[in-house]
Amino acid sequence: MDVIGYILRRLLNALGVIVVVSIIVFIAIRLTGNPAAAMLQGSYPTKQAIAALSRQLGLDRPLWQQYYDFVVGVLHGNLGISYDTSLPVMSLIAGRLGATAILALAGSIVGVLISFPLGILSALRPNTFIDFCARILALFGISFPNFWLGLMLITIFSVGLRFPASGYGSLSTLILPAVTLGLILAGIESRLIRSSLLETLRQDYVRTARAKGLPERRVIYLHALRNALLPVVTYIGSSFGTMLSGIVFIEIVFAWPGIGSLVYEAVQQRDFPLVQGIIIVTSALLVLMNLLVDLSYRPLDPQIRME
Repeated sequence: MDVIGYILRRLLNALGVIVVVSIIVFIAIRLTGNPAAAMLQGSYPTKQAIAALSRQLGLDRPLWQQYYDFVVGVLHGNLGISYDTSLPVMSLIAGRLGATAILALAGSIVGVLISFPLGILSALRPNTFIDFCARILALFGISFPNFWLGLMLITIFSVGLRFPASGYGSLSTLILPAVTLGLILAGIESRLIRSSLLETLRQDYVRTARAKGLPERRVIYLHALRNALLPVVTYIGSSFGTMLSGIVFIEIVFAWPGIGSLVYEAVQQRDFPLVQGIIIVTSALLVLMNLLVDLSYRPLDPQIRME
C-alpha cells in the first residue's frame, strides 16, 4: 500500500508541475509575435488581413480565455489544431512520437553498451592505461556538441564510406543518429559508473564478501555493481529531458522525422498549438520517466522505502 500511496502522491505532484509548465509555455510563446503575421508573410499582408486572421484563430481574445479554452481542450484529449497544417495536434505528435522513441531507445542502448564496460574497467583498473583511455573517451563524449559530432560522423561514414546519413525506416539509417546520441550519453554515464563503483568497492560489505572467499566476479557483479547502479539509474532518468533536447539537433542533422524536427518546424512557423502540445506531451513523459526511475530503486536496494 505504501507504493500505491507514493505513486498517487507523485501523480498529483506531476499534475501540478504540468499545469505550471503549460502556463509558462502558453505565455512565453505568445511573446514571440503574432503567428497570423508569419502565416501571411509571403503575401505582403495588410493590417486588416492580419487582424482578420487573428480573429479567425481566436488570438484577439484575452489571454485567460485562450488558456481556459486550451485547458478544456486538453481535458477532452484535444490539444488543438495546427495553424500551419490545419491538422489535429495530437495526430501530428502521434505520427512523430514513434520515430523519436526508436531513436531514444537505440541511443540509450548504444550508450549503455559503451559506458558500462568503460566504467567498470576504469573502476577495476584505476590510474592505469585502460583507465586513462576510458576517461579520454568519456571526455570526448561530454565535450563535443551533439550536432558537431553528428556532422563529423556524416563526414566520415557517409561522405567517405557511402553510409546512409538520412532517412527513416531501416536499420542502416538508424545507426549514425543512434551512435551520435549514444556517444553523448556514454560520456557521462561511464564517468558516473566509475566513480560510483570505486566508492562501492571500498565499503565494508564488499570487503566482507571477499573475506568469505566469494569469487571476485560474484563480488563485483552481484554485490558491488548492484548498489553502484543507483546513481546511474538516477542520471539515466533525469537525463531524459536533456536527451530530448539533444535529439532535436540530431534529428535536424540526420533529417530524422521525429518530435525534435517537428518542434523545430513549429517554432519557425510560430505554430502555438503545436508547440504547446509537444511541450505538454514531453513534460508528461519526463514526469513518468522520473516516476519509473524512483520505483526502480526498490528492486536495486530493498532497504529503500517508498515514502
